[in-house]
Amino acid sequence: MPDDVGTTLTSHVRPRGDNAMTPAPRSRVRSTRTGRAPLSSLGIPFGLSGLAGTWTMAAHTSLTPNIIAEGLWILAAAAWIVVVTNYLRRSGYHGGSIGEDLRDPVQGPFASLAPTSALLVCTHYAQYFPIVGRIATGVFMVIGLLFGAWFLAQFALRERSIDSIHGGYLLPTVAAAFIIGQGAGTFGWTLLGEAAIAVGILFWLMLGTIILARIAFRPAPPDALLPTFAIWSAPPAVAGNAWFAVNGGRVDLVETMLLGAFVVLILVQLMMLGTYWRLPFTLGFWAFTFTAASSGTYTAHWLALWGGPGHAVWAWLAIGVATMLIGSIAVRSVALLSGRTGKTSWADPKPGESGPCSP
Repeated sequence: MPDDVGTTLTSHVRPRGDNAMTPAPRSRVRSTRTGRAPLSSLGIPFGLSGLAGTWTMAAHTSLTPNIIAEGLWILAAAAWIVVVTNYLRRSGYHGGSIGEDLRDPVQGPFASLAPTSALLVCTHYAQYFPIVGRIATGVFMVIGLLFGAWFLAQFALRERSIDSIHGGYLLPTVAAAFIIGQGAGTFGWTLLGEAAIAVGILFWLMLGTIILARIAFRPAPPDALLPTFAIWSAPPAVAGNAWFAVNGGRVDLVETMLLGAFVVLILVQLMMLGTYWRLPFTLGFWAFTFTAASSGTYTAHWLALWGGPGHAVWAWLAIGVATMLIGSIAVRSVALLSGRTGKTSWADPKPGESGPCSP
């Protein structure tokens, strides 16, 4: 990847214990070309894993042969290795530290995508390598759980401006918990699955409210961070897929309630398509991908259970929309990383400049 991928987005954060009577400085976007890879690049294997899951559902509902899904799982696993290796290599040779990245109020939440994406891949491959796959999945579940707890502890240890909060704050707790629940349900670990989903719902309600309040009552986020609001609409679909794994794929009260929430929150994103369309393309658009993929999976599952007239056509439409969206983002990302067009960072200002951060 070119060095300008390392452009970072940071916010000023005042640790607790500083002069409490002095207002925390306003969050800022600061663009510095360091050569470091941003943690937000971990959204690439996360989105590809979600798309692989969508096509796995298509295979399970007899819409497609399984070979397509398997090819996407290979791609997702390869992307995880490449992106994580690229991040670690650049972190070692371009200054800064992993610890600073993890504590960064803007980039930090995306670190959770490393164990979460690996968890999805390992859960899938456990069907071929049961012992190794389950052990690896369990390890990444623990890592995801520990990171989520550490992330929440930072709210008590380090004061931050509400302007630094964005949709990605749902990743370390809500998304990770639901995906742990899905993995547990796949392996028949029912109690763990139910507990993880309960944790996900708890922090979905808590953090989701804060994110909505930030979007509603503070200045608009910078263009490069606005796509993260798509993550805000992902929880019902991710939770629904997890609950299907836990309850054996049946329709019940919980699934019906999640379906209602899913429809409303997806409609919110549809109302914002015009705004998203006008944004300059950045790697931040990968924030859309897991929301799109999990929504396609959830829709295909519900349609298969419904089995009404034309259900296969509607399922193909949902899968096709998710695939085209993610595919277009992947193609534009390749062009962007090759240096032909667009910007590669989450920040809009030119190097050395800064501007208001309202993520």
